[in-house]
Amino acid sequence: MKTGILLLLIALSGTALHAHPGIGLVMDSRGNVFYTDLTHVWKINPLTGEKSVAVRNVHTHELYLDAQDNLYGENLRYEGERTNTWNHRVWCLRPDGTRVTIIPATEGFLTNYSFVRDKTGTMYWADRNVIRKRLPDGTIRVHAQGPFTGIGWLTCTPDGIIYLTDGPAVKQILPDGRVQTLARNLRENRQAQLPTGGPPALMGLSYDLSGNVYVACFGAGMVQKINSAGQVTVVAQSKHPWSPAGVLADKTGNLWLLEYSTANQARVRRIYPDGSDKVY
Repeated sequence: MKTGILLLLIALSGTALHAHPGIGLVMDSRGNVFYTDLTHVWKINPLTGEKSVAVRNVHTHELYLDAQDNLYGENLRYEGERTNTWNHRVWCLRPDGTRVTIIPATEGFLTNYSFVRDKTGTMYWADRNVIRKRLPDGTIRVHAQGPFTGIGWLTCTPDGIIYLTDGPAVKQILPDGRVQTLARNLRENRQAQLPTGGPPALMGLSYDLSGNVYVACFGAGMVQKINSAGQVTVVAQSKHPWSPAGVLADKTGNLWLLEYSTANQARVRRIYPDGSDKVY
């Protein structure tokens, strides 16, 4: 759970959970795409385009796929105004369709478990103004310290390079903990009509094999690409009432967008290298 979304969830305790979008959008080794609409996790068959529910009745914002195509997510639940409490559990969907519980229903939010991981299984998450990591043996350490102004979402390469949003900036954390700013002031250049609750302007992140970083600028209704020289370009735009919350750059040059509408509906849009697109 990221610092920004945790604070937002606390603020929304008395309102609908669907007041903020999820960012979970991942692809397995066979090209199947999984995404969250905050009610179910869906699967898109890359050959037929058919959609099916992969995991029912789970409110998860993030998803993670390991090297064996095990899919991980959360079920975050608000117990209501009477108790004003939350609980969470973590599940895993195996490639054979078996679903197992990793963390049983537990009061509160995830605090030392993350869906942002490298190939060793080391987990990374934001804890206020530091990035912590949990090693495979369970040891928790401080991985990087700012200066940070408002850490949002994170993603991680298999080799342990972290990309994160920090206010209007995108930053990189190298495996040795050094922090570098890749782009500053990624402000929106058009005002989208945001869902109630006002999610952060910068949300999901992805990267490609050439070292480019992609960020879903929800408040601007666009995806921006940052190259290794720090140049920023707009590579995709969403039409009102849709806006991108999650982004995925696949190995064949397609860009996948998880878009949410002002009515909190979710869809996936695939943008091909030639600029054409398809909506799922």
